[in-house]
Amino acid sequence: MTAPFVVGIAGGSGSGKTELTRSLAGRFGDDAALIFHDDYYCRQDELTYEERCRTNYDAPESLDTALLVEHLDRLCAGEAVDIPVYDYAQHNRSDRTQRIEPAPIVFVEGVLLFVEEELRERLDLKLFVDTDADVRILRRLKRDVVERGRTVESVEAQYLATVKPMHDRYVESSKLWADVIVPEGGYNHVALETIAGGLAANVAKLAARD
Repeated sequence: MTAPFVVGIAGGSGSGKTELTRSLAGRFGDDAALIFHDDYYCRQDELTYEERCRTNYDAPESLDTALLVEHLDRLCAGEAVDIPVYDYAQHNRSDRTQRIEPAPIVFVEGVLLFVEEELRERLDLKLFVDTDADVRILRRLKRDVVERGRTVESVEAQYLATVKPMHDRYVESSKLWADVIVPEGGYNHVALETIAGGLAANVAKLAARD
């Protein structure tokens, strides 16, 4: 089996990178595997809920990137992996896992995806979703309140305490590693169609080698 083509999609929180990732993966059906860096947040069983609420989840050390690297290597070797599943309501990794089978194309999405060199080295294509800060915070507010059960006050506090400072420190500069900058992410339909077409051509080439 030919090694898969690995696509990394990064960008600030609320930038539209998840929309882009899901839209692209949806084009390839069973030929695509989808992994979210967020699911690799470190376990914090030793902390109370209140302590977990105060964790800086926007710093690279909050993520078990070594495990993600291991899983990507195994997928590239043709092995299935059981990835962790994160529980946003509890601010902790759940006891569940999700089986990911090898596929011709692997999409990996995450805010801090381009920060670690060992992870960047495993990405064949790096897309960075670039969206205005005002739009990002409004999207994050709606998502965290509606989908993750957070309060407006907690979202505001986290944004000011860690999200914005860590974005300025790590995320914004990481777009220098990107192969392609995508304004507005999955909401940019012209970019979506262009990228999907290019990826389809790559998948066809990989299939022709087998």
